Amino acid sequence: MTTPHLARWELRAAFARRLSAMYGEEVPAYTTLVEVSEEVNRDFATAHPDLAEHLGSIARVTAERHGAIRVGTPTELSQVARIFAALGMYPVGFYDLREAAASSVPVVSTAFRPTDREELARNPFRVFTSMLAVDDPRFFTPELQERLRAFLEQRTLFPEELLALADRADAEDGLPPEDAERFLDLATASFQLSDEPVEETWYRELEAISAVAADIGGVSSTHINHLTPRVLDIDELYQRMEDRGITMIDEVQGPPAWEGPDVLLRQTSFRALDEHRTFRFPDGSIGPGTLRVRFGEVEQRGIALTPPGRDLYDQLIAETDRRLAEHPKRTRTDIAREVWREHLPLTEAELDARGLGFFTYRPADDATSTPTAGQGAVPLSALLRDGVLLAEPIVYEDFLPRSAAGIFQSNLTGEGTRDNRHQGTSYDAASLSAMIGRPIADPADLYSAQRSASLEACEKALGIEILDDYLGTPTTT
Repeated sequence: MTTPHLARWELRAAFARRLSAMYGEEVPAYTTLVEVSEEVNRDFATAHPDLAEHLGSIARVTAERHGAIRVGTPTELSQVARIFAALGMYPVGFYDLREAAASSVPVVSTAFRPTDREELARNPFRVFTSMLAVDDPRFFTPELQERLRAFLEQRTLFPEELLALADRADAEDGLPPEDAERFLDLATASFQLSDEPVEETWYRELEAISAVAADIGGVSSTHINHLTPRVLDIDELYQRMEDRGITMIDEVQGPPAWEGPDVLLRQTSFRALDEHRTFRFPDGSIGPGTLRVRFGEVEQRGIALTPPGRDLYDQLIAETDRRLAEHPKRTRTDIAREVWREHLPLTEAELDARGLGFFTYRPADDATSTPTAGQGAVPLSALLRDGVLLAEPIVYEDFLPRSAAGIFQSNLTGEGTRDNRHQGTSYDAASLSAMIGRPIADPADLYSAQRSASLEACEKALGIEILDDYLGTPTTT
């Protein structure tokens, strides 16, 4: 008789639940955020039953979370990658927040998440993981770099027992219950806020450069920086949180609310709160103090955009910036909505037809006509027009560097410092992949593969060849 295993997705779901419970105890306002999110989702489902599950089941949306952690070195990054691999979470996307932020955010990032559609449906937990760019001279002098490295190299974030269990879960595609319980205990504890005294002088020195740098390099452990539920109406949530007396950041990050298709990702958060911590002061005494680095974020996910769609999105953001500079008394949201109306399709069908969004396809149950085999390749556009195939949008599972930087920035205690006379250290997906020890997947490749697989399934089901006349259609503003 074989010993039953907890599969990776079961470990992932259990880990997400444990982190959520732990973070709710550490940051009580997060529990309020989850409660309000669930309220908004219930109300939205009641008011719009035809739309509520358009981008995922209510069960998935309710369970969905993404977390954020920060590490200091390539070694720490590779170790956390081993832990996430045990949970069926792999690096996807490269984000350089140093360039996306106006203030001092000296980190490069990737996101660990499931990459398989079925795994995402089971539990879509993601962790946005940032690494401190210690060697970037715009933020850290050579002398400070040396001290930072010495501090980071002497700490241990993840015990060897945890890493060994993670490697075993990765190799065996899960763990038996007793080992799974031990793995989850150790993994959760590794992201718990430490009660070890913070060296006040060292922390404040880093904080003057960047609060993010201090949060990574000024303490002896890592911790969950924020956890993010998913909501179906982020503007309604924003208002309800404000009505409860919880201060939100100034605006929702990402695309504006408008009457057309929701695309990519919209995010907001409540402002970072003072947290009581124990400090070790220069005279050797230990006493109370406060830090302000953690917050509660919430997200509303839309349709994944193709590379041409992302190019167009970047153009629209640049145009919004330009108009806002010319009319500073107007709000960014109003200007962005105006720009969106001018350049983005009003319907999902047109978004698909112009090759701007990623969709999957399936045969309609009540198709009025079915093409016959042997008549040659049938255009995708004709099959959709005639109702033979139905298009379903692919939800965007990833992040936007500017939005992530905007959230970080809105919760900083100050702008920090940055010396742009120096050339920044170069990072890219390839260099971060080498540090992690695993390839970083390109999000567009994953969405494209999902789309292609659906077309192949349609060809097999209908017994025809489909001419893909949609994706890659040239688009200009």
